[in-house]
Amino acid sequence: MSYQTRATRQPLTVFVSYDRTKDQLYRNYFDSLFADNKDIAILNSVQIGEMGENSKPEALRQKIRDEYLLDSTVTVVLVGADTWSYKHVDWEIGSSLRDARYNSRSGLLGIVLPSYPRLENDRYDPHTLPPRLNANIRDGYAQLHNWAYDAAAVSQWIQEADERRDKIVPDNTFPSFTNNLSGSKWHE
Repeated sequence: MSYQTRATRQPLTVFVSYDRTKDQLYRNYFDSLFADNKDIAILNSVQIGEMGENSKPEALRQKIRDEYLLDSTVTVVLVGADTWSYKHVDWEIGSSLRDARYNSRSGLLGIVLPSYPRLENDRYDPHTLPPRLNANIRDGYAQLHNWAYDAAAVSQWIQEADERRDKIVPDNTFPSFTNNLSGSKWHE
């Protein structure tokens, strides 16, 4: 694969979606992987308490897109044990996949954290991945990788997600969450 040189290309901007209550340490480490990288810039994520929980869901989704995802080119979903169940993760992925008035859709990438419960043979239960991410893995718009401490490998995954966003149409048809989900997995 060939990429434009640094002189002719803006850095890729990455928005990270994750379970803020359980996976903050992984998010912090992810940020540190790119602290000195001039080709990838990590954007701020929505933090607990920044979104008015009593606001209407559509207003919150619009705020996510307009304020947090405005400059993003790729959304990385850090997939932990309960990431699938959070409405904000669903809204962030959904907003990332939407072509909006002021910004185009983002590429999408899932990174499975060590805390994620795997099945036999290191397989994943698709119903314990965020539904919108799962649909796009199935359709080829997104890829899923295991957590890596190798910045070069993760950088490559991000670049590939950026390239796919203009070649494949994402699936954004899953109904938006109105609340966090409960249970051990989601159902179709």
